[in-house]
Amino acid sequence: MDAIKERIVGAVSIMDEDAAKEVWNFIIDYIPKHTWSDIEEVEPDEWDKAMITDIQTNPDCKEFVSEAEALKELELD
Repeated sequence: MDAIKERIVGAVSIMDEDAAKEVWNFIIDYIPKHTWSDIEEVEPDEWDKAMITDIQTNPDCKEFVSEAEALKELELD
């Protein structure tokens, strides 16, 4: 992590909950929001195909949550 990120994390870690929420709201309001449509779509290569196959066939690769669950856990719903 570079120095500026460490300073930000350090500052937020000593804030009370209300101040941290204000910082979070600032980030949400002023940092550009990206969507899936901002990501260039490319064809999967052999590595990607192997990962997809592993996800589909390996029972240990089933630890996923839905978008709704992730948003709820991050309190963004």
